Amino acid sequence: MKSKKFVIVDYGVGNMRSLLRAFEYFGADIVVSEDPKTISAADAMIMPGDGAFKTGMDGLAVRKLTQVVLDFAKAGKPTLGICLGAQILFSWGFEFGKHKGLDLIGGRVVKFPKLDKEKIPQIGWNSLELPARKTWKNTILSGIKPGSDVYFIHSYIMMPEKQSDILAYTYWGGVKFCSVVFRGYTLGTQFHPEKSGVVGLQVINNFIKITKNA
Repeated sequence: MKSKKFVIVDYGVGNMRSLLRAFEYFGADIVVSEDPKTISAADAMIMPGDGAFKTGMDGLAVRKLTQVVLDFAKAGKPTLGICLGAQILFSWGFEFGKHKGLDLIGGRVVKFPKLDKEKIPQIGWNSLELPARKTWKNTILSGIKPGSDVYFIHSYIMMPEKQSDILAYTYWGGVKFCSVVFRGYTLGTQFHPEKSGVVGLQVINNFIKITKNA
């Protein structure tokens, strides 16, 4: 069977070395690229990122990648957004104003509301919880136990319009927020799998398996 090709989209908003190494650990055929042809030719796309919503969207626009990314995801090819890369999958972001996102998943990205004791941003380990009437079987969280800890660093949270798009949630400072979102083969994690130890590696391996079966 021909090996699947993975591409990490370089749109100027993150250090991708640890993410690249995590995929290579499982033997994935993967490159980092900002070339539209290379991205379009891949079988699966990863959108990493740290920073502000507008910076992420501007990074795509200046490289003329916005439509490339949209066409890729809308074609039903596996797409994984990480942290900022997950947030810009949404319709709108409200960081330093109102900014249009990719609108692949309906909803908004907003700042944490007032918290009980805890500080913003959330930096560190926190747990993934299973929504009621949901299963993680055959998803990017397959084989992971509810309550498992992963690594977060963020000040804004994803708010999908549809509860059915939420695959996992997390609590921080008394606030319950969406930590993993999915719609078909378009997936997003608010946490960083590449910084989340064994659990994070399981997420990446699950994405590789999903791509192989897509």
